[in-house]
Amino acid sequence: MRLASLLDRALSRGRVLVRTGEPALLVVAAVIGCLAGVAVTVMSRLAQWLHVVLFAIGRDDFLSATTTITPSWRVLATAGGGLLLGAVYLLFRRSQQIVDPIEANALHGGRMSLRDSLRVAFEAVVSNGSGASVGLEAGYTQLGGAMASRIGQRLHLRRADLRTAVGCGAAGAIAAAFSAPLTGAFYSFELIIGVYSVANIAPVMTAAISGFLVAQGLGAAAYTIEVPDSLTLQAVDYPPYLILGILAGLAAIAIMRLVTLADIAFQKSRLPRAIRPTVGGLLIGAMALYTPQVLAAGHGAMHLNLVQAVPVGLLLTVLVMKIASVAVSLGSGFRGGMFFASLFLGALFGKLFAMGVTAIVPTSSIDPAAAAIVAMSALGVGIVGGPLTMTFLALEATGDLAITGIVLAASLLSAITVRELFGYSFSTWRLHLRGETIRSAIDVGWLRGLTVGRMMRTDVRTVLATMPADAFRSLFPLGSTQRVVVTDADGRYAGIVLVAEIHSAPASSEDETIQPFCRHADKMLYPSMSAQAAAKVFEMAESEELVVVDGSSTRQVVGLLTEAHLFRRYAEELDKARRNLAGES
Repeated sequence: MRLASLLDRALSRGRVLVRTGEPALLVVAAVIGCLAGVAVTVMSRLAQWLHVVLFAIGRDDFLSATTTITPSWRVLATAGGGLLLGAVYLLFRRSQQIVDPIEANALHGGRMSLRDSLRVAFEAVVSNGSGASVGLEAGYTQLGGAMASRIGQRLHLRRADLRTAVGCGAAGAIAAAFSAPLTGAFYSFELIIGVYSVANIAPVMTAAISGFLVAQGLGAAAYTIEVPDSLTLQAVDYPPYLILGILAGLAAIAIMRLVTLADIAFQKSRLPRAIRPTVGGLLIGAMALYTPQVLAAGHGAMHLNLVQAVPVGLLLTVLVMKIASVAVSLGSGFRGGMFFASLFLGALFGKLFAMGVTAIVPTSSIDPAAAAIVAMSALGVGIVGGPLTMTFLALEATGDLAITGIVLAASLLSAITVRELFGYSFSTWRLHLRGETIRSAIDVGWLRGLTVGRMMRTDVRTVLATMPADAFRSLFPLGSTQRVVVTDADGRYAGIVLVAEIHSAPASSEDETIQPFCRHADKMLYPSMSAQAAAKVFEMAESEELVVVDGSSTRQVVGLLTEAHLFRRYAEELDKARRNLAGES
């Protein structure tokens, strides 16, 4: 009992320190980064172990870099992984939709389920380990973000700090995976938190560096991107690469559309959800018989195609088959993301572009390796998002500042192309298909939480519509109130009457009731309405005050809301969000 009391007291003291002091938050960020580094190491080693066991490759070899899968029956391992995933889907068929870090930060103030995220990590390892054409990055960031969210909730962090903590988990995971702290940090800024500010730079960078160092110390096999050292670029070389950036944006849109079509095709196939991954695994295995480069995320295949001279026909074939395998993998239900797959596809696309330019203009000085790096980043931006994330990835992979400028320019053009013609990255597009409307991780959950039920006042005085007008004038003299809510004999909302209007009306028969003076009988609010929806009703009703009812059928009066109070509360919440963004207390 004494030990438990001491632990509770220490935890309480820690909560106070974290909520009031930035140095304590940095310690928490470092712990989160370390945990993310450990998670990345464990998951990557489990996936590699599955590659070794299922496909009989060397312990240090990459699955997608093998020449052939021998014996050929081993390609059935992907279908076996799909069968295991199907069993998991059956087991959790009644569970709710799992919230990812972007959705958590945009809508739920950084709250994630650690139990659900462990399941996502397991499914990602099974998918990648069995050869499905998906990456582990989605599992990395899911688990890193969920661990950070659990720690933040135990420490009772404020909403803004909890969102930053989730960003720290993702930053540590990506930094550990790619041995790239800047890439991890800006992945968090651009994709998970949605903004770069003075308030979040220190904890996120701390987490990214911690994750990187822990993964290095544990000997994790990072997703290195090796390129030739002889990359030279001058100002006159920029135009072809800028065109490549735009084309990469268009290619990103086409790939995202294709993945969606594959998803729809599997849904319309009437195959049970638990069977779809098995069918998808069979299709991927069939493609792997031609070239194993379609398997897993493609780290080994990326290296092969970047450093070796590959014929145009083979490059094009691998590009088409890799796109098809990614679409089949995600459409059939394998768990994973497109982070590294988009980099691999971009590298292939860039080399093909360089070969095409050289064939058309033999005097062109375009460098195939440089084009591969530029397209890798630009296509990654188009699919994943984050121009600075991909720019820092290129910088940390190549160590070449000369190419970084053109990578940033091409990435920005790709981002603009996708935003103008499509509007979503792959992460937010998948959410859009589920019915969400968010386009980034910027916090909009507070706005959805600002409902009519939270803003209305409940001390509403009502009168019956059958009340005589003379009795009403006696009960509500001029100046006592402006409006009175009217109900029928069953307590159902019947409208609002203006006290001044009844007093100004000429007196008539004693039988006259207040019924003819009722206004806005068909304009009402509901407790679950958001502030935006309520503002539209006020605009249509042209009224300063509206009644809140419990439902459209029962119409029982539960509250009253004024337009002035609605906009005042909206302005207060908006100012709070601005202050959180600026790092003000």
